[in-house]
Amino acid sequence: MLGTLCAMVGSVGLLLLLNLLMPDRPFLVGFVGAALVSAFVAFPLLFALQLNNSAIRKMQENVTQAARYDSVTKTLNGTAFAAAVEHFIDRRKHAATDAGGIVIAVIVDTFDDISRRYGPQWADTVMQSLASIIQSSVRRDDLVARLATNELGIFLPGATIEDAHDIGTRIRTRLSEATFSADSGPLSVAIRLGGISFDGPADFNQLRQLADQMAIERGDDSDEIPIVVLPAA
Repeated sequence: MLGTLCAMVGSVGLLLLLNLLMPDRPFLVGFVGAALVSAFVAFPLLFALQLNNSAIRKMQENVTQAARYDSVTKTLNGTAFAAAVEHFIDRRKHAATDAGGIVIAVIVDTFDDISRRYGPQWADTVMQSLASIIQSSVRRDDLVARLATNELGIFLPGATIEDAHDIGTRIRTRLSEATFSADSGPLSVAIRLGGISFDGPADFNQLRQLADQMAIERGDDSDEIPIVVLPAA
């Protein structure tokens, strides 16, 4: 508004100057003056509108980012992850092609112990580091998400059980090579891995529950990542 006001004052001053320079041509002065006033007033308004639109777009991007991603791990949140898996299943089903894939649950066994002993900020740091390890271990088109406070999820579209075993091995190896420490000493980070392989239509909630069950019952550090195959409907 201040810029528009200054532009109006300047254009009025220019109009008065034209009247002094060309007193015998009032029509031309009026025409040129009207054009100048319009230009001077419109420019700052259009500029301000463009800045406002840019700010709105940036705000919309931030809202979208917050709605889809976990603020700590920077991975997808549970809602966005479920929607992506279900979209994949639905799209492949309508294309009459294989809708196979594998969902893996990664549960941090020691999350609660770390949170109680060192504080929730250290537990979140562990989850952040684990998410980075997982993202560096999966394939390019695979999805990683935070499904719960102590759980990360992985979706491997079109993957074989051998692919999943390889990824699980990389995750465990890189986790064992990583160093986690708090102010008072090293942190013990133990995870459980479990997965479900499906080939055809499936329900995400069922896939997640089965993956969690496999991780809890059979997915400790001493075992190869257990993967159960969901029978085709």
